[in-house]
Amino acid sequence: MGFPTKVQLIQRKASEQWYINFPSAVAQALEFAKGETVEWIIADKGHLILSRKEVPPNPVDVEKKPPRP
Repeated sequence: MGFPTKVQLIQRKASEQWYINFPSAVAQALEFAKGETVEWIIADKGHLILSRKEVPPNPVDVEKKPPRP
């Protein structure tokens, strides 16, 4: 399931700022905090990867099982 989001641009005389907002459900599920710093990594022209330096612990430990043959 995806969350379509529009890219916003604010143009000023000497600069421009681009914004991509997270839907509330995504921000809450990831437990983002106000003022938190994140880093974008460009994987290719179709994919951005968002990385966090400090990650909150998972609420439930999930054991990953190897795929069935």
